[in-house]
Amino acid sequence: VTVQELTEYFQASESTIRRDLHVLDKKGALIKVFGGAVQNDRKLTTREEKVSLRMELHREEKLRIGRYAASLVEPEDFIYLDAGTTTGTMIPYLTEHTASFVTNAVSHALQLAENGFRVILIGGELKSSTEAIVGNEAFVALQKYHFTRGFFGTNGISRHAGFTTPDINEAMIKECAMKHTRQAYVLCDHSKFHQTTPVCFGEFSSARVLTDQMPDECYRGVDNLVIV
Repeated sequence: VTVQELTEYFQASESTIRRDLHVLDKKGALIKVFGGAVQNDRKLTTREEKVSLRMELHREEKLRIGRYAASLVEPEDFIYLDAGTTTGTMIPYLTEHTASFVTNAVSHALQLAENGFRVILIGGELKSSTEAIVGNEAFVALQKYHFTRGFFGTNGISRHAGFTTPDINEAMIKECAMKHTRQAYVLCDHSKFHQTTPVCFGEFSSARVLTDQMPDECYRGVDNLVIV
């Protein structure tokens, strides 16, 4: 976007726009270039850490998000619980035992069963780095279901690129489950914002986003963003 376009759109002076772009550039929300700015989330992140490492990143924030997400579960809900460290934090806080769960995460299924919940584990290929079930068998199985609510993890999130993940097979499972969900929630701490990984599994508007803090001013007033 150019400085001239911004001055016309916001009815502001050029000096004000340049000052604001400088502040946003410092915060990492965009990249200031000659005559304007570009989004900084076009740089792709392809590296994917193992579950054991990700579990300790932003742990307190994830627990807060998981506790809030668990409170959204209502009686008789039929829920899809996506693989991931943030979605996993919901399980200790779940109290509605009339709800049923479908998941592609082996560890989630075990914890849910141990806590007395009815759980269906999707079959297919096990991806070791994320401990998620993926592949054609999982994809076909998911198409049979219709969920009242779904809780999803993501590797990256931005208003431009949507919800993204590094692996095409995992993205296909997430996208399929999300399309079969009446109300979808994406659980992510603030570090996932302005991150983009190779494969999109949903537009930003396709789910309510539960996070721990406002990522920056450009998200203020966004209807589907919930700060917990």
